Amino acid sequence: MFKKNYKSIAYILILILPLFLLFSQSKLFSSFKFSIIEITSVPMQIISFPIREIRKMLYYHWTFEEYKRLSKENSVLKTRLAGLEQTINENARLERLLEVKRNLIYSSVAANIIGRDPSYWNSSIIIDKGSAEGVRQGFPVVNAWGVVGKIVEVGPHKSKVILLTDPEFSVAATIERSRESGLVSGTLQGLCRMRYLSVDADVRLGDKVITSKLSSAFPENMMVGEIIKINQTVNQSSLECLIRPTVPISQLEEVLVILKQ
Repeated sequence: MFKKNYKSIAYILILILPLFLLFSQSKLFSSFKFSIIEITSVPMQIISFPIREIRKMLYYHWTFEEYKRLSKENSVLKTRLAGLEQTINENARLERLLEVKRNLIYSSVAANIIGRDPSYWNSSIIIDKGSAEGVRQGFPVVNAWGVVGKIVEVGPHKSKVILLTDPEFSVAATIERSRESGLVSGTLQGLCRMRYLSVDADVRLGDKVITSKLSSAFPENMMVGEIIKINQTVNQSSLECLIRPTVPISQLEEVLVILKQ
């Protein structure tokens, strides 16, 4: 019995003694304590190394999966944002077109552009309205910025519009500031030319050009463009002006056809 108690006490002392030495504040055991720490730290590092590496691999895998998920969400959000911006821009264009329609004293019909000749981009367009909607040859075509062109061919549900930048197009026009009058036609370079101005006409760069009351096709005071260059004719008997159209010809998507004046 005594031997058993003795062994138990010995085991307890063996377990307690290292703890006592480890946590003791005595300088006597200081070197011994750090020796134990150094000895035990090596196997602990060896044991913990694979654990750390496994944790790194698991964390990397989780991070990579999270990155893929966020990248996918980002792509979806970008697509939605692009679609939303297009919708906003379209709504803005239609709102401006509707405002023009409200302000016109003539009947009109809105039309979408459904075709264009790639070889003559500044010459003509095809719209999705025709004789069934009341469209007739010669009717003027406008949008929120001003003059677009006029109808030259009509089908039941489609029509061809000659643009103001085509040489075959012409409209009587007036310089808004000085009220000088002339004839505007296209150049096929995305610009227009105003002719038959007197040599001493009051014309300046930046002047706005609008449709004249002399026009047989277009309502009065519709924007045509802005003067960007002034030249004298070859015989110097008159002036010619180069005009940048107010309407962004390359960006046309919707127009108004004026049905009756």
